[in-house]
Formats: sequence, structure tokens, C-alpha cells
Amino acid sequence: MAKILIHTLVFAPDGVSTSQLLSELAQDLRGYGHEIVILTTQPHYNRDLDAEAKQPLKRHCFGMYYTSSHHGMRVIHTVMPRKGEGTSNRLRDYLIFHILSLILGLFLIGRQDVVIAPSPPLTIGVIGWMLAVMKGGKFIYNVQEIYPALMVQMGILSEQSTLYKILKRMERFVYDSSWRIVTISDMFAEHVIKQGIRPQKVVTIPNFVDADFIQPGSKDNALANQYGLVDKYVILYAGNIGMTQSFDTITEVMQRLVDMTQIHFLIVGDGARRAYIEAQIAEKHLTNVTLLPYQPRHVVPDIYATGDVSLVPLIAGTAKTTIPSKIYTIMASGRPALVSVDLDSEIVAIVQDAQCGLAVPPDDVDALEAGIRHMFAQRDMYRDYGMNGRRVIEQRFSRQAVSIQWDQLLRAIKS
Repeated sequence: MAKILIHTLVFAPDGVSTSQLLSELAQDLRGYGHEIVILTTQPHYNRDLDAEAKQPLKRHCFGMYYTSSHHGMRVIHTVMPRKGEGTSNRLRDYLIFHILSLILGLFLIGRQDVVIAPSPPLTIGVIGWMLAVMKGGKFIYNVQEIYPALMVQMGILSEQSTLYKILKRMERFVYDSSWRIVTISDMFAEHVIKQGIRPQKVVTIPNFVDADFIQPGSKDNALANQYGLVDKYVILYAGNIGMTQSFDTITEVMQRLVDMTQIHFLIVGDGARRAYIEAQIAEKHLTNVTLLPYQPRHVVPDIYATGDVSLVPLIAGTAKTTIPSKIYTIMASGRPALVSVDLDSEIVAIVQDAQCGLAVPPDDVDALEAGIRHMFAQRDMYRDYGMNGRRVIEQRFSRQAVSIQWDQLLRAIKS
């Protein structure tokens, strides 16, 4: 069995989906006999007060870092400001996280067999490699999002810029320094290999969903009753309201469908564009949408059970460099997905292979409107499609199926 340090930007008790995924993976790896320690931040993304009460943080060094215990695993949290609605301070926050990670890793963590660092940010790969060198272990870089390509597709960087060229060199350094590069899709693996990396070094292990926690549920549930949605045909978006989601397209479609009183939109989450969405709802006088903040984890099954269709809306280009874990949650819930993303992306391949929903081009108001109208008209057929997704989750993307693949990879370190 291996001694494993997981170095990650988010972890329990933070309530964001990536935190949940990594926390559950860590639990499973510990169950397989590995010794796990986690180096992360204090909860700052999606505060879940119930989870924080169950996993209290102990303050050290005037609040510069905290410690907690998660299912018997030691968790070290660096200080981190609450995620806000802008990105102006993000680089500063990452810098503080990286500096404190190195210091705390040096003094508080013993030798390790392996250090696992999932992106984002890209810079965590450099720090993860340094921690692996300091701790005498091998380094695994887990590619959850591809940088700096994603920044180009979002319009943040130009390929001609100096910063982009620096980040491209950093990307290659992280790949070269890794013992293994674990990507979450075959398309991501192809990107890494095209950078000149040996195929034998790249392993694809998808993300997963806890199919015992997320199950097909009744629409007649507490949340749907609370907001009067039991008798509505609900188009759901749950998750980060950020820069990669095409919310301008969604609000335009809401306006076009406002007279179809049976169709109602439900948006659950927070993020950089939440205030903008609130303003759009008010400006367009949209009465066919309910906007809720992040909900406690125990409410999540009811959120997905309330939706008749769940949206995955990404701006053009970004679906090739990121795969929202919500696609697996949607499939586990037994509800059909409507993905408005690049049609040559891994997300579309998943939906088409599972026959669990409909794909339309990104940033296309006409296509998204037509997709919703079509799924509403054919709702009995798409109800069956939703259950197709559930079956595929149980076969390929369940928590157990994916955790076993990680265990097998980590056992190879000691062999």
C-alpha cells in the first residue's frame, strides 16, 4: 500500500462538486489500505455549514492554516479568502496557497510514496512536483481541465501573448515532471500526447458519481413542492454560474419561452456571473425562472429529481478542455441531459454513446430553444433516455468502478 499526499485546491468540507469527488476518492483509497493525507485550502468555494459542523477546522498559527479530520484522514487547510464574483484577486490567492503549501508540506508532512495534484490551476502541477521531490515520492498530475488552452478559448489569453507562451512551457514542464498523467477523458489524453508526451505515461481514468447517493427520485419531493415545481416541466441548471457557461443564451431562451407556462427554469448555484443573471432576470421580466443559491449536500438528490431535463451549457471551445462532473450526476439521476456544447467534444460522445439526451451547438439561441421544445414534445421518450444514462453510470462511471482504477494505478508504484 502507498503513502499518498493529495494536494488540491478544494476538499471537504467545501461543498463544491470537485471537492466531493476528491473527498470520496480519498475515502475509497483509504478503504483499499492506502495511507492518505490531504493538503488543501479552507472552505471558500461553496460553504456547506452542515458539512463544516461535522468536520470542524482547528485554527493554527494565527489563522494561517487549519487542520481537520475527514473519515480518519488528516487534512491540512491553508488560509483562503471566500471565492468572490471576480477574478482580480485569484492570482494573489493562488500564490498564497502555493507558498503556504510548500511550507506546510515541508514541516508537517512526512515522506510520501506519491503526490497527486489535480488541476486547476496549472501552477498546482509545479508545486505538486516540488512537494513530491521534497517528500521523496512520485508525482501524478490529474488533468481535470486543460490549461492554458481553456484560457484561450475563454478569451482571457491570446496565443501570441507572452503569458500564454510562459504557461505553455509550464504545461510541458508539468507533463515532463510527472510519473503518470491521469486525464479524465480520451480527448484530454490525446491533447497531452500531442504535446510530445509518451503515450505510455498517460492514463485515462474518468470522474465518477456516487450512484448510491444520486439516484432517480420522485419529482414530488420537498424542494419541488416548496417552489411549486411539481406540475411544471423543469429545465434545470445546477452548479457554478461562471465564465465558461453560456448564460446569455439561456436567458434569451427563457425570454422566448416565457409564454409556455408549463415550462419553468430552475438555476441552482453561485459564481462569478450570478449577479449578472439576477440582473438579466429582472431586466427581461422573466417569470419562468427560479434562482436559488447553492444548497446543502443532502438537498442535491431532490434538486436533480425536480428537473425534467438538465442543462450542460458551455461557451464554444471550452468543452474540449473541461468536462463538468455534473454530466455524471445528471445521468445518475435518471434524467435526460441537454448539452449545448462543441459537437466534437467528449461530453457529446458520452451523451450519444449512452443515448441519454440531446446535443445542440453552443451559444446558439435557436438551437437551444428548439432542443427544449423538442424534448418537451417528446418528454415520454426522453424520460426513457434518462434511464439509459443511469444504466451507463452503474456500468462505467460509478464511484466503485473508478476508484478501483485509481487503486490499481497506485499499487503499481510499490510493485
